Amino acid sequence: MTETHDLKSLGWSADFLRQLEIDEIGVQHPARITAVHRDRVDALAETGALSLRLPQGLTTGEVAVGDWVLIDHAGSHIARILDRKSLLHRRAAGVEARDQLIAANVDTLFITTSLNADFNPARLERYLAMAYEGGVAPVFVLTKADLCDDPAPYLESLKTIAPEVPVVALDTRDPDAAERLADWCGPGQTVALLGSSGVGKSTLANTLTGAAIATQGIRDDDAKGRHTTTAREFHDLKDGGWLVDTPGMRELQLAGTNRGIDTVFDDITDLAAGCRFSDCAHDSEPGCAVKSAIERGDLAPERLDRWRKLKREDARNAQSLADAHARSRSFGRIVRQVKDLKRR
Repeated sequence: MTETHDLKSLGWSADFLRQLEIDEIGVQHPARITAVHRDRVDALAETGALSLRLPQGLTTGEVAVGDWVLIDHAGSHIARILDRKSLLHRRAAGVEARDQLIAANVDTLFITTSLNADFNPARLERYLAMAYEGGVAPVFVLTKADLCDDPAPYLESLKTIAPEVPVVALDTRDPDAAERLADWCGPGQTVALLGSSGVGKSTLANTLTGAAIATQGIRDDDAKGRHTTTAREFHDLKDGGWLVDTPGMRELQLAGTNRGIDTVFDDITDLAAGCRFSDCAHDSEPGCAVKSAIERGDLAPERLDRWRKLKREDARNAQSLADAHARSRSFGRIVRQVKDLKRR
């Protein structure tokens, strides 16, 4: 990506322009982050591709692919990150309590799953919660449609999970796949691909971009795949717009997505508003509208179980991140105090 780009084609809009201060216009220049490395980031600006260093006090963990930044006149440093219009993030995998940024300023999230054993309603609800919390419009993309004899059960499951979310079933290798998704891939638009390994994300990325992105097959025994994309990657789409391809996620831990979860399970939150007690746990309390809906057959008990699980997980992870942040601030104060004593 060495060619020049006008800002609008990169996704620049009036929302970002309004964030510029008078003294920044003409002095600092906008650029969009395309890759995040250990100690630097790659970006695209009107002048072409750049490799940027971060200012003191900013780490690469605080920068996301898709971010808009202002760069200094020399084009070598980030001056500041502009406020995001959307952000996809999760609790990082592993034992360390850390928030991991996935992509910023994304317009549409293609939640990708295959029409086989990979299809998992609980996982799709997690992706939806992430999208809603981050301010990103979700679209279900069902892959391997050419290998599925009867997609009806999958489509019916999606109606239960999210009846208003668009659904597109396709063969990712079919050239028509790009046309099927064209409504969300116009000039200046940014889409992200999210899904587990082996569902055909990299093949779909190839179809949408015309690039040769590495792909691997799936295992026959469990329909699970091997990782191909190993980092978040920013690609230009054939018909305009940009694609953020993400690694397949074996684990998606939510944190700070309470509103997104409530949006995914709005049927339960709407029912809960009719409970006799405002703090109803939907267990054995009298006058529980949620339990009544289950008894009538209007709400599946396993959906309530998944809602409870996500709420508990989100609260636990959010508290872990808050505690880790507090420890980091406390340690930072100690370091500053030691430095002050040494200077005296």
